[in-house]
Amino acid sequence: MSDDQRSSNAERETGKARRVKVHKLADTLMRWLIVLVVAIIFVVLADELITTPFFSAELEGEATGFFSLTVLTVIAYVVGALVGAVVGYILSHFILRLIWAAIHRIEFSLGSLSGQDLLAGTVGLLIGLIIANLIGFAFARLPIIGAYGPIVFNLVFGYAGMSIAVHKKAEVSGLLANFRLGKQAKERSVKKTGSTKLLDTSSIIDGRIAELCATGFLEGPLLVPVFVLEELQLIADSADLLKRTKGRRGLDILKQMQEDGHVDVHIINDDFDDIQGVDSKLVRLGRDLKAKVITNDYNLNKVAELQGVVVLNINDLANAMKPARVPGEEMTVLIVKAGKEENQGIAYLEDGTMIVVENGQKYIGMSVPVTVTSVLQTSAGRMIFVKVSD
Repeated sequence: MSDDQRSSNAERETGKARRVKVHKLADTLMRWLIVLVVAIIFVVLADELITTPFFSAELEGEATGFFSLTVLTVIAYVVGALVGAVVGYILSHFILRLIWAAIHRIEFSLGSLSGQDLLAGTVGLLIGLIIANLIGFAFARLPIIGAYGPIVFNLVFGYAGMSIAVHKKAEVSGLLANFRLGKQAKERSVKKTGSTKLLDTSSIIDGRIAELCATGFLEGPLLVPVFVLEELQLIADSADLLKRTKGRRGLDILKQMQEDGHVDVHIINDDFDDIQGVDSKLVRLGRDLKAKVITNDYNLNKVAELQGVVVLNINDLANAMKPARVPGEEMTVLIVKAGKEENQGIAYLEDGTMIVVENGQKYIGMSVPVTVTSVLQTSAGRMIFVKVSD
């Protein structure tokens, strides 16, 4: 066994012993607390007993001492305290077992919930209790039900508020996020207006989003979900050099956008434990918050549109900004490689647009005049089909 393993085992044993010691201390304190509470209850019962008509004033004797206590009263208090202490000590074993079982059950239930569920449930519980007390105050003076109405209202509205908040945690988080952004939005409302937009991983890594924000054509606020940030961190820690470079570039661009301040960029903690995949979570969040999704991922674009989420595709914008090419237009291109089909040649414009040259394979490595025959425009990009001019 290595030294590291011995050290790890020693730390584990030390931690276990410390937990056992704390558990025993808590057990002892709660046991004596139970004994004290039961003893006080028996003293109160003894006091009630000796004040009944069964015990006459003559039997009690004359009051003595600072507290005007009779001998019988003192004896009753002492006997009640002793009997209560004994009963409390006997019952403490069963009560402690029930308490620890309840604590473990609560810990298990809370452990299966996410932090977002706990936060949403707490907020919903507080709102429910506030509403219950407002309603209970109105019924407080009614006969019969006035004393019990607030208890019922607190139970019903407290549970309802907590349950609704947990099931609608995405909407609750969205409202809280909009509330946090409200103060800053008011300060800039004269200069900046616009709907909420979500950034996906591909748009951040691409980098053009930062330049677009700097030009003022894109208005905020821009929201980056925590699961998108986690995916960026995962890519930045990848063993593959190319992926690692892309991930770090994305993190740098995100930091630059926050520092530049051209638009408001915020990290939000919304997540969905019941959904796998960043794209699916992003579409769900966009639908819940009624926000637009900025991406250059072709597949995410299609899935989001099918689910009714508005998508701003950076590639669509880039293609729209490219100079238009119309059939019959002539230009000169450098054919760099062969195409997929027979005798096809491939060339590129300066902006990266692919040009498919009919019967251009024999001109590879040469600049030739061509004539545009057709243009194919998709979200994935633009392709221009040409033929060699006569």
